[in-house]
Amino acid sequence: MRLLLQVLAEERYVWRHGYELMKATGLLSGTLYPLLMRMTEQGLVEAEWREPAQPGRPARHAYRLTAAGYVLAKELADTIADRPFKGALA
Repeated sequence: MRLLLQVLAEERYVWRHGYELMKATGLLSGTLYPLLMRMTEQGLVEAEWREPAQPGRPARHAYRLTAAGYVLAKELADTIADRPFKGALA
């Protein structure tokens, strides 16, 4: 979820399709879409049907962060940035 929040926060106001989010995050559809549904139910992401840009193509869902989602994304990013690295360097 952190990775998805980070990717969505990079362009907060841009509507993004699931396929684009799969490419940006590396998440598979079986992981991505359930995450997006849960995040939508929690009020972190908003979803809407978008009409196709080309005739003959199906309508698709598009997603973007809500204000609450953006706040959480920033909080998580700040938490990670403030945490000292405790792992071994390889």
